[in-house]
Amino acid sequence: MKILMLTPYLPYPLISGGQIRTYNLLKQLAKKHEITLFALIKDEKERQYIKNIAPFCHQVKVFKRSNKPFTLKNVLKTAFSTFPFLVMRNHVPKAVEAIKQELKTNQYDLIHAETFYMMPHIPKTIIPILLVEQTIEYLGYQSYAKKHNPIIRKILSLDIKKIIKWEKFYWKKADILVTMSEEDKEYIQKRVNNPQKVEVVSNGVDSNWFSEKKRVMPKQPTILYVGTFKWLPNIEAVEYLVNQVWPILLELVPNAKLRIVGNAPTKKILEFQNRYKNIEVTGRVRDIRSSFCSSHLLLAPVFSGKGTRYKILEAMASGTPIVATSIAVEGLNIIPGKHALVSNNPRQMALDAKEIISNISLCESLSKNGKHFVKKRYDWEIISNKLDKIYQSMGNLCQ
Repeated sequence: MKILMLTPYLPYPLISGGQIRTYNLLKQLAKKHEITLFALIKDEKERQYIKNIAPFCHQVKVFKRSNKPFTLKNVLKTAFSTFPFLVMRNHVPKAVEAIKQELKTNQYDLIHAETFYMMPHIPKTIIPILLVEQTIEYLGYQSYAKKHNPIIRKILSLDIKKIIKWEKFYWKKADILVTMSEEDKEYIQKRVNNPQKVEVVSNGVDSNWFSEKKRVMPKQPTILYVGTFKWLPNIEAVEYLVNQVWPILLELVPNAKLRIVGNAPTKKILEFQNRYKNIEVTGRVRDIRSSFCSSHLLLAPVFSGKGTRYKILEAMASGTPIVATSIAVEGLNIIPGKHALVSNNPRQMALDAKEIISNISLCESLSKNGKHFVKKRYDWEIISNKLDKIYQSMGNLCQ
């Protein structure tokens, strides 16, 4: 099939969850389909990474959006638009025109749009549209708004209403909707007129790549947190970890070390290592496997947001035991106690972490079971086959 894929990022380097997902799916789907990629970039320097994507695409075109989100231009555009800020900061008129010309010049079987806020770039067309929702955006923004004072909360609430309106609008407009989990699927099904058009293609992991690195434990008990800090639920989670869980864990394991890893840590997160005992903030690392394979466990106290978390899949693929909230492992169908330890309160999370550190048998069991679990269910080859079947079904409908 001939597919036009639209993404709000270039799928390289592999920093964010979206980039990891799109890169690995392109890598697999290129074996069966001809894919043209139109992607947004924030900086002209990103063009250097086109060569890393080109082997999997018929052609790659990029379009620059604003580097920083909160520019005066973006704020003013949003104020005078029915679209929310999320759409306006990712809206590129040049991309709109380029897509229109591309569809006039070349015949496509399918348009694949990653995230609802890429949908406004698509002109009126009879070509089937597949919309992939990596998360339900307005839920994350609602959670973020609740933490602010009433004035800020009121301002944000207006924009959230816009997100709700347009997210639902494009859910209905797409021919097929893809979510990351059954929970997200059920959530969206209740809000669209045709619940049968919602499918699940979860996130995945390159299990062979992660298993290449051997686990070598440091003498000091080391707890790992991983997250891209441009995503609000990750900021909330690491703050909860540091403020709620870490003090209890230090009482139980006084020599424990917390390593915080992830792209774009905020100023507040960077200050954790100066304000609290035994905390190290490393920011982005070159090879995330090194972090997983030198940590006793991953701690993931996630309480908001939707979709499956790469940190969970990658930890299991690396053989790293996990202590997580039920939301962090939502949609994965793991068995608590077998694949990970699951708790929603800080004291129990600290106790679970201590148990993994001190109980070699439990540590080895979680490690072995996790690796087997992701290999059988979440390897990218398996995940891409699910998406390929959806592509084929959409193609058959148009014949």
